Amino acid sequence: MNKLVGSMLRPNDRSFYAIMAGLSLGIGVVNALSAAHDAVRRGAAYDLEKQLLWEMTSIIVIILLAPLLVVTVRLIRRGPAAPVRLIALAVAAVIVFSLLHITGMVMLRKLLMWGAGGAYDFRFSLATIVYEFRKDVMTALLIGATLWLYDGYRASALQEPTRRSEPPAPATLWLRDGASRIRVAPADILWVAAAGNYVEYAMADGRRHLIRGTLSAAEAELARFALVRIHRGRLVNMTRVTALSVLPSGEFDLTFDGGQSVQGSRRYRSAVAPLEQTVVAAR
Repeated sequence: MNKLVGSMLRPNDRSFYAIMAGLSLGIGVVNALSAAHDAVRRGAAYDLEKQLLWEMTSIIVIILLAPLLVVTVRLIRRGPAAPVRLIALAVAAVIVFSLLHITGMVMLRKLLMWGAGGAYDFRFSLATIVYEFRKDVMTALLIGATLWLYDGYRASALQEPTRRSEPPAPATLWLRDGASRIRVAPADILWVAAAGNYVEYAMADGRRHLIRGTLSAAEAELARFALVRIHRGRLVNMTRVTALSVLPSGEFDLTFDGGQSVQGSRRYRSAVAPLEQTVVAAR
């Protein structure tokens, strides 16, 4: 359930929903104007209000059902399932979308017409259902394709360097412990963990350096080297991470290029959000 909600309600999706709603409403207005003019050409009265009512009730239901298509597209994009299952999922989603759209549209029109003292006749028939279903298929494909491109663009943007204007970090780092000094390469640090009154530096070659200090001070010094906090007592070097595995509890495992792994807390999951989105987009 949490995965479905996360797929549907990502913070960065507000712009997608807003753009989709704006375009849908604009298309609805254009369609209403065209239908009103076509009615005049057929010898009927120019009734823009009625055409707007038909179009807007359809558009409103489509906007409300958009999260269904969003969840479907993202499940297809991330799922390593067999192609037949993915196709079945897409077909089922389109059918459900169409059924809910037709039902919601008709109910809304009947309610509005009843409130205005009139009545609405959907003229239910096989031809009418096929006509509406054909339009719903195209609508679902358009929304799905737009979201697919949107997510692809977001994934590509996350892979771009985020600090191009910053000067390159130095190639070496001095760890100070009283009068002692230890020189290490920041790129060789895998993780840094709190150890009582000390901070332990785990290196890629297996060495461990125990330095007196606090993890908060180390975090402030190592932030420029892409070391981030993933646990109350641990920092990791994200440039050495090669795999991410999210556990059902919300915690996650990070695997480094040397095969070592550490676990992160769900409280600090936002620190690996860019990597998580990149992994999802690559599936």
